[in-house]
Amino acid sequence: MQTLDEMRRFTVARNFLPPTTLKAAIQKMGFVQADPIRAPARAQDLILRQRVKNYRAGDLERRYSSLDVDEDFFINYGFVTRKLQALMHPRSELAAASVTLAEAKQEQLLLEFVRERNSVHPREVDERFGHGRVTNYWGGSSKVTTRLLAEMHYSGLLRVTRREKGIRIYRASEIALAPGAGRIGDPFSSASIDEIERDARIDGLVDTLVRIYAPLPSASLSYYVRQLRYAVPQWSGELTNALRRARERLAHAYVGGLDWFWAKENGLSSATQDRVRLLAPFDQVVHDRARFETLWGWAYRFEAYTPLAKRKLGYYALPLLWRERVIGWANLSVRNDQLHADFGYVKSPPRERAFKRALEEELERMRAFLSLDTKSDG
Repeated sequence: MQTLDEMRRFTVARNFLPPTTLKAAIQKMGFVQADPIRAPARAQDLILRQRVKNYRAGDLERRYSSLDVDEDFFINYGFVTRKLQALMHPRSELAAASVTLAEAKQEQLLLEFVRERNSVHPREVDERFGHGRVTNYWGGSSKVTTRLLAEMHYSGLLRVTRREKGIRIYRASEIALAPGAGRIGDPFSSASIDEIERDARIDGLVDTLVRIYAPLPSASLSYYVRQLRYAVPQWSGELTNALRRARERLAHAYVGGLDWFWAKENGLSSATQDRVRLLAPFDQVVHDRARFETLWGWAYRFEAYTPLAKRKLGYYALPLLWRERVIGWANLSVRNDQLHADFGYVKSPPRERAFKRALEEELERMRAFLSLDTKSDG
């Protein structure tokens, strides 16, 4: 690759292969970022609809138990394949090393309660134990039992078996069912993993993030590798060496004044398609904001948490990709079972008929995704 135009085409081509089944798409990606905001659908659904044939909003949640996936942290929170999750765990001895004796007792009692019930709603746990309230990460107040459930989930003692109205329903994980699980010195501790296996696991995690988010400029590659501290906090001190190994083995090129890295690709077509795509704020093409500005020449910002008076694009603006360029954004809403769309453009909307036709086709796909039967011009 010699030019940014080629890099743009490559970025779009490698991220939008022909749609496949939900199970195949998730297994290929390894990780899908989650976000609870629904405007007009959750981020994980908006991401998957571009990659899964006939995908409908909520399919991931409806089919969760049959997909060989779990909710967990990778570079952030989302859905991971069991294969990817196996590279990250166990993390549990970290929690064991930091808790007090009283907290360890609470944890043990809670784990026994979950095992007895098979699966539990946080409300059941709070009714049983009623541990009070604490200040959470966002500065608000959370039940102590809710916090304990989240910490035990992160450490690998619990897994999310399903959701009810968006609430996580927990059960004991396979690791938690083993004697002494989560304690330093037991066979499920990361201390039992030798240096060769540790490096292989970390390299596997790096390869996964590269497969999802590449091509990446050098600074972005460094950022994403550092984000793996959420996946493997027990090995966060090894990430600098993992980054060095990645730079040595990945394909790379100097384009537009930057070093770019990606996994070697086979047989990718860079032909331009006359297609419009409305992308999730956390879609792989959009996720790296620095790369976004480099490739498309303007700054996209996620403004759901920005005060209304300071918003420039809108509450949940979806970047609008036309052919290989992101030329604007759309804010979508559903009112009275009709889809309404407000568009903004970096310059002006293309005047060619092909664009207008492609935009309407994308809105039709969005209506089908949202299971809407009627049309609206917004």
